[in-house]
Order: sequence, then structure tokens, then C-alpha cells
Amino acid sequence: MASIDRSDPVILGHVLAEHHELFCQMMAVRSAFADKAAVSQGRVDATLVALHALQEHLRCHFEKEEEGGFLEESIARMPRLGPAVAAIMKQHPSLLAELDALIKLLSAGDSSPAKWEQASRGYECFAAHMQAHERTENAVVQEGYNEDLGLLD
Repeated sequence: MASIDRSDPVILGHVLAEHHELFCQMMAVRSAFADKAAVSQGRVDATLVALHALQEHLRCHFEKEEEGGFLEESIARMPRLGPAVAAIMKQHPSLLAELDALIKLLSAGDSSPAKWEQASRGYECFAAHMQAHERTENAVVQEGYNEDLGLLD
């Protein structure tokens, strides 16, 4: 077990791996929306696959955070981080709800350009919320471990 004043390389490695996986999945969805090809049901279906993968990843990621882990360890190291961690946890349901709404919108069977544009704007809004959430989470972990993970730049 790592000392309270030293970084735990296992936990920090996990944080970096989770951050990278989330980034890759979010970029896959962003790329699907950015494709300049005409909107078709096939394109909508492919985007839905990427959205479902992101949704499942986030659901599992949030469950792990809520069961304990690096955020809990940050509180153990610095109890004053408790309110910040509680605020981070409170964001999980709304972030998942944003993805659920996007999936519902695209699943309605309407592959019109207007519906596609609405979904694309909705995804960018979700992505901005998710990135802000991740920045806050990374700041708490970095403070809790007194370790610069290079994730805030």
C-alpha cells in the first residue's frame, strides 16, 4: 500500500487509462456526427452504436466511482475534498440522461437532416458538460494525490 503522501501508481495508471478510453469513445461519436456524408439510416445506426458504447462505458465508470476508488481515496487523503467529490457524483445522473435523450432522439426512426443537426448540437452540448465534469474530477484527484497527471491542460 502506498503511503498517504506518495502517489499510488496503480490508481493513477487507472485514472489515466479511464481518461484515455473515455476520450476515444467521445471522439468516435464526434467523428460520426462530423462525417460530411449524407444522413442515412445506416449512418444513424452506426452513430447509435457509438452512443450506446459510450453510454455503457460511462454507466460502468460512474458505478465504479460511486462504489469507491480513486475519488474516495482522494477524500481519505484530504477530507476537505468531500464536498467536491459529492458535487461530482451528483452530476452522473444528468450526464447519463443527456446521452439517453440523444439515443432516444436518434432512435425515433427519423433520419432527416434537421433531426441529425439537432442530435449533433445535443451531442456537442453533452460533450462540453462531460469535459467540464472530467476537468473537475481530474482536479480533485490531482489535488488528493498531490500529483500532476497532466490532465488539466
